[in-house]
Amino acid sequence: AGHGPTRRLRGLGGLAGVALLAALWLLWLLESAPQGTPAPQPTITILVWHWPFTDQPPELPGDTCTRYGITRCHLSANRSLLASADAVVFHHRELQTRRSHLPLAQRPQGQPWVWASMESPSHTHGLSHLRGIFNWVLSYRRDSDIFVPYGRLEPHSGPLPPLPTKSRVAAWVVSNFQERQLRARLYRQLVPHLRVDVFGRANGRPLCTSCLVPIVARYRFYLSFENSQHRDYITEKFWRNALVAGTVPVVLGPPRATYEAFAPADAFVHVDDFGSAQELAAFLTGMNESRYRRFFAWRDRLRVRLFTDWRERFCAICDRYPHLPRNQVYEDLEGWFQA
Repeated sequence: AGHGPTRRLRGLGGLAGVALLAALWLLWLLESAPQGTPAPQPTITILVWHWPFTDQPPELPGDTCTRYGITRCHLSANRSLLASADAVVFHHRELQTRRSHLPLAQRPQGQPWVWASMESPSHTHGLSHLRGIFNWVLSYRRDSDIFVPYGRLEPHSGPLPPLPTKSRVAAWVVSNFQERQLRARLYRQLVPHLRVDVFGRANGRPLCTSCLVPIVARYRFYLSFENSQHRDYITEKFWRNALVAGTVPVVLGPPRATYEAFAPADAFVHVDDFGSAQELAAFLTGMNESRYRRFFAWRDRLRVRLFTDWRERFCAICDRYPHLPRNQVYEDLEGWFQA
């Protein structure tokens, strides 16, 4: 009978051991478990200093960026937010034409400034005045801090609408035709060997925005000739005017390898693959139907997504914001962009 208290103590000791083990196990669980619900991220405010190409910015309700799948992002064109914005974005065209000026004297300490442009270096001037001002760049260049292409191919399931019936050979829509441009010279060399129907302001046959795609759709080929040849510069001439229209783009722009970073190698014809304009014309006109159809194999699994809305482009700053370098400055923006 005298063993009772000892047995009880031993039992308590065992319980204490179990409790200690349980506590340690619980601590380990808490340490290794993902930390519950993360603290809510603050909303990022992006001030657009001057809306691209207009003095009248669009309505920017609070859910603007949510429409593009980007949350906790507030886009505003209200300049009174300069002191409090998380970042300010400046579109180059308005700086270039002096419709807009940098508020350097009022710039808050450490505020990131974003330089934005979707134009090619050939049509971008005045960058030498912008040394040591901007922290981040938003452009079509793949090495931009905020990379915004003109379009991309995205996976999709289900068939795309059938290809339009083709009754003509080649189309080109051009508004700004200058003989010194490479595309103008190539066109001049092609025309004796290839029937090209030219539309656009340059030819006195402008097309309304909604007319372009259905008209181009009747053609087997579209001349997706960029107005200048620069690194990664692939515009709506490729994405919308050709791929969306359901025609084969004949491309003049960056090298083939660049296009292949954006689209399958068999989705386009690259002018660099031919020794002369005559050779290119012979390839296009001599193509049989089954060879032609191979250019559209991508449509079984991919579809085109266009990025044409400046609201979506500016919302992308929020998406990249947590990953961007905080102490970076473009000391030679011109050198970087002309590279």
